[in-house]
Amino acid sequence: MGLWSLVASDLRAKASWCYESCDGRAIARVLLTDGTPAMILYRLMQWSGRHRLAPLEMVFNRLNSIFCNCVIGRGADFGPGFVLIHATGVVINGRVRGGADVKLEHQVTIGAERRESPVLGDDVFVGAGAKIVGAVRLGTGARVGANAVVVKDVPAFSTVVGIPARVVRVREGLATPEDELAVGPRSRS
Repeated sequence: MGLWSLVASDLRAKASWCYESCDGRAIARVLLTDGTPAMILYRLMQWSGRHRLAPLEMVFNRLNSIFCNCVIGRGADFGPGFVLIHATGVVINGRVRGGADVKLEHQVTIGAERRESPVLGDDVFVGAGAKIVGAVRLGTGARVGANAVVVKDVPAFSTVVGIPARVVRVREGLATPEDELAVGPRSRS
């Protein structure tokens, strides 16, 4: 997927999330909301890294940090539909991998522990202030509540809350045995 296709996918996903519409008016509104500049700078940084333009990659990384108060490590990889609902205070380690349709609220930290970073599946939501640390895997459709601290794997279609996070809900009828194993980004070749 090319740079502008990814950016368009992210903008459509954010418009759908925020305004329940992907029409031109909703996209225009999204362009003026918090988090969108950080999403675009992240995609520019990601594109620069893939094309081995390290100085440009570092510039986009720094711009995101300075102007959006959002730190996304160089090398972090999210699929299409990546949404920063609010970017302020978001910190993501450069080794984090995420699937498609990952949505993050403000003050979220997704970080490494002992050089091991989280892997997020497709259609994951992380609430405000949540922390996801270490070699944990969030399954497809996982939901992380506000201020939760995730230090263990989260099964597909589960909602976790608390410190440490624990499963409080599993959306029945959605999970299949394959979904339980489907954590992490799908191949985007």
